[in-house]
Amino acid sequence: MQIFLETFTVNKRFPLTISRGTTAQTTNILVRIEQDEIEGWGEASPFSIVREDRKNTDELLKELESIIPTLEKYSLLDRQEIEKILQEMQVASSLRAAIDTALHDWLGKRAGLPLWRLWGLNRDRIVPTSVTIGINTPQGARKRVKEWIALMGAKVLKVKLGSPEGIEADRAMLLAIREEAPRAQLTVDANGGWNLEGAIEMCDWLAQQGVKYVEQPLPVGEEKDLLQLRSRSPIPIFVDESCFTSSDIPRLANYADGINLKLMKAGGLTEVMRSIHVAKACGLQIMFGCYSDSSLANTAMSHLAPLADYLDLDSHLNLADDPFAGAILEEGRLLPNDLPGLGVQYRRNLAPCQ
Repeated sequence: MQIFLETFTVNKRFPLTISRGTTAQTTNILVRIEQDEIEGWGEASPFSIVREDRKNTDELLKELESIIPTLEKYSLLDRQEIEKILQEMQVASSLRAAIDTALHDWLGKRAGLPLWRLWGLNRDRIVPTSVTIGINTPQGARKRVKEWIALMGAKVLKVKLGSPEGIEADRAMLLAIREEAPRAQLTVDANGGWNLEGAIEMCDWLAQQGVKYVEQPLPVGEEKDLLQLRSRSPIPIFVDESCFTSSDIPRLANYADGINLKLMKAGGLTEVMRSIHVAKACGLQIMFGCYSDSSLANTAMSHLAPLADYLDLDSHLNLADDPFAGAILEEGRLLPNDLPGLGVQYRRNLAPCQ
């Protein structure tokens, strides 16, 4: 096989603020893997759970370039061996995600089937995706809700809380959103922005506001306190930053009601599928999330979406210049198409990637 790399920069329509900071632009990596005159495509987008551990795009490119000579010795059918090598070399999870996605895309194209059909899944089981309202003033949050409703008629809103200004600012923002969209389904993501005392107080209050669940209420490293929070919370607790791969799930099973799986965290569709099975075996609910991913990565996750209870695959919907087209938004549901593999196309000419 041959591996080709290029970067592309995407800009958000609406800059997104969470408890760890604000993002308006991201440079991601497109990985193209070719064999037998068929190309598979994957995407790597930089992300950070702990700011100090973040690798920028240049660092990711350098790491990827260093392993290409090793990978090109293998066939694209050698997925198990390739996964083992990437793990042994401790390759960044977003790079593993790009490579693994490209391998699956290639396989689907080789078989002439979209991945969801290759896996025997049912698109009718895909639930609507939420769209995200970042930390803002009450007035700013109202404006953002109006913009999302105008853009796509959004009916499921994921509200980022954990404001540096404290829980009173969180409450004011959520009340403004509820007033602006009284019939919308609301979920909350604190991105680890609360302490235990504040989280207990907020979970009680959020339940009164009809919020469906709360995601990552406590910081990474404070998982032991989730047990006390879960015992007192009237709404389900999901973990995101605390859970990367399937190996994290069993130790969290008694501390949460669900997990947020992301392609870049997990390191590919192979590990996402593995995590789904482990989570279901542990009795946990499953949601899919994203970072600053384009339609390429979110389309990849949409192929597994029939297995998820909740979806937050909205990052590409917030891009002003997404270079790709793939999964189709239909009544709020992100549906993979019938094209082979991922079914991703270049927006510039809408020609299928071959």
